[in-house]
Amino acid sequence: MSVSSNETEHGQAREGSAEVIPFPARPAADAERLRRALAALDRALSDQRQAVSTWRGALGDLREAMAGLGGRVSTYQGELDKLAGGVSGLNARATWLRDWADKALAEAPQA
Repeated sequence: MSVSSNETEHGQAREGSAEVIPFPARPAADAERLRRALAALDRALSDQRQAVSTWRGALGDLREAMAGLGGRVSTYQGELDKLAGGVSGLNARATWLRDWADKALAEAPQA
């Protein structure tokens, strides 16, 4: 430890003269407060575990519902494809009938 000559002359600082001040002892109330805080943390963690478990269950239910919905959408798509084929056939037949009627009217004798 380096001390200036001015400080040494007046006796204000000496090497190795530092006094260690101990921390005050913690009262028992601090230990009780810590125990309550840890108990509250344990309860919060337990609640969080329960919430995560519930959330995972809901995700499983959603996964099942989406799989069922996907199957129904596929069935619906198949039915729409069949309907589109039927409509296309009816359109072709209606077009043929229209063309036949137009030709018949054009060839009919004028009265």
